Amino acid sequence: MKLPVIAIAAVAGLSACTQVTPPEDLPAMPQGTCNADPAQSMLGTKAAAEAGAQLLKLTGARTLRWVPPRSAVTMDYRADRVTVSYDDDYMIVRISCG
Repeated sequence: MKLPVIAIAAVAGLSACTQVTPPEDLPAMPQGTCNADPAQSMLGTKAAAEAGAQLLKLTGARTLRWVPPRSAVTMDYRADRVTVSYDDDYMIVRISCG
């Protein structure tokens, strides 16, 4: 009786390993996906609401995360988020996606 159960479990486990090819007509970057490259020109500018709005526009991100100095942040990756670190003088020192 246990043999059929083991065989079914083995087949079910192998089915999870099959590789599916994604369709070729998928867009390269979905809308809202962050691209930090165009925003690198804002390094050294003052971290403020106006700068945040400009960063969202330049990167295409939907969400902005400010990171104060000496702060811990989660390492979860979100393709639609731009993360901006600033120093004690509120100057932007790092702009990245995630």
